[in-house]
Amino acid sequence: MVKYVTCLAIGRWAAVVFAMGSMLGLWSTELTAHTNDLSVPPALRSDVRMRDGVKLATYVWLPRESTPHPTLLIRSPYGLHYGPEKDTFKRYKLQAYVDHGYALVIQDTRGTGESAGTYSFYTSDGLDGYDTIEWIAKQPWSNGRVGMDGVSYLGAVQWLAARERPPHLQCIAPTAPSGEYFEELPYIGGAFRLEWALPYLSRLLEPDKKDIDWHTVFRSRPLDTADAKFLRKIDPYREWLAHPTLDRYWQRLYFGAADFAAIHIPFLTVTGWFDADQPGTLHYWRGMEAAGRSGGSLIIGPWEHTQTYLGGESKLGLMSFGKDSIIDIQRERVAFFDRCLKGDTSEPSPPRVRVYLTGSNEWRSFDEYPPRSVKKISYYYTSLRGANGLSGDGELTTTRPAAMRTDKYVFDPRQPVAHPSGISDMGAIEQRQDVLVYSSGPLRKPLTILGPITVELYAATDGQDTDWVVSIADVQPDGTSIGLNEGGGVLRARYRNGYERETLLKPGAVEKYTIKVWDLGHTFLAGHRLRVHVTSSRYPLINPNQNTGNPVASDVDWRSAKQTIYLGGNQASHIVLPVLNE
Repeated sequence: MVKYVTCLAIGRWAAVVFAMGSMLGLWSTELTAHTNDLSVPPALRSDVRMRDGVKLATYVWLPRESTPHPTLLIRSPYGLHYGPEKDTFKRYKLQAYVDHGYALVIQDTRGTGESAGTYSFYTSDGLDGYDTIEWIAKQPWSNGRVGMDGVSYLGAVQWLAARERPPHLQCIAPTAPSGEYFEELPYIGGAFRLEWALPYLSRLLEPDKKDIDWHTVFRSRPLDTADAKFLRKIDPYREWLAHPTLDRYWQRLYFGAADFAAIHIPFLTVTGWFDADQPGTLHYWRGMEAAGRSGGSLIIGPWEHTQTYLGGESKLGLMSFGKDSIIDIQRERVAFFDRCLKGDTSEPSPPRVRVYLTGSNEWRSFDEYPPRSVKKISYYYTSLRGANGLSGDGELTTTRPAAMRTDKYVFDPRQPVAHPSGISDMGAIEQRQDVLVYSSGPLRKPLTILGPITVELYAATDGQDTDWVVSIADVQPDGTSIGLNEGGGVLRARYRNGYERETLLKPGAVEKYTIKVWDLGHTFLAGHRLRVHVTSSRYPLINPNQNTGNPVASDVDWRSAKQTIYLGGNQASHIVLPVLNE
């Protein structure tokens, strides 16, 4: 029999659910009434046993109808609140699922919230997801058809569960899932993602620790003991630093061709042009496309991370969008689940791919992403006097310069480039002499890019390791330079041949570096200019390379690096843009 919790805030809604469960005998003896504060509707709780005996706290919300329901599962490491704010159950409109006839299950992942076990950054989430889905299918309140939902970590666990192929998992809706662990987190281009790693783990594992001066933490060396200096020893943080190559520790999380080929369920996945987990989302999308799995759909909005789940806002940083940039994305998810869990085809299926082009501020639909109409165009870097800051004369041209020239700067890691976050004014960093600036002339007609951006950089340094950092900007007619890539554009030189191994440099040797600048859908309007920055740091996003070639985690030494970028001839550095040709 379920315990009845008396609380004025619970009221009639809880009385109906609890009484219904008691009368119909739906609840196991381990399922009890639960609520942890007044901002979350009352739930029923069960500690669900995984195959290794660890019990995970699991909360259930049910519709009023007494029949078995299709069920949606959300697995979260952030506790019952599903995020940092106290009103997130309401903010994320989770009650809409229950009102629409779905049983809603939210589970604290292993070692977080009220679940037992040890937090392990995804490594247990595949099997735990499988076991939870199959537990749900056996409950009398579930009709055995299970879908998964959630954003960020909550999106990645969906793919991990799907890889295990639980029989009762019918579809997933992963929003902004991580999945490219050396291009996204905890590394970007092989450089440690400084501003994310410890702050994230601190919020997750030490939520009571407040008022941390993160800039002091970020400056501390060696990196592998910075946790204990300011918090405590945090095992995942040290594990990430102890595995700086794509070894078995990381490979167990990566999806390969065989993993994608084995997944046959429909999916709806969402990301944003300014979403920090964009690489993961598109890694899964491209993997499924390559495997011929056409049952998925993709939405990319003008959004940062949280907005991917909320459906956007009319403004982000210095950019403003049309009102139609905001979509009722919860309704999109409900319609998706209705199709795959209820067989409801009353609403027409949306296009497979929908993307929002910033600049021109319009939604576009395609059958695939990137669309077939995209053509790669190279813009070459060139200068006569040097491209150092706005005082230089760096230019972009679609014609490869015949004569080989060089641009030079000195990179001091103790004075890194403080790259503004978000869609911000790049004017301050463009004044620095250690930032090379290359600009096109004013565009005669709009230029729309849609897809992945890469840079081919020919460069040399006088040390055994360094970083190369590239960013792009839209320069307005009034001269305001708006940065467009929230992440990406980073390559730690020791990983130029791949993340599987570290290969130090021969000082002074010219190397070719292929740098990923993430994906973008943007129209540079007529009269605007395209701008590219080349430098060697992006603080605090990544830890400044100390240019020594020493192991990064334990390095305490610093040195300045003399950098040389090659322009023209057979060593013509350039950016490759995916231009939408229509």
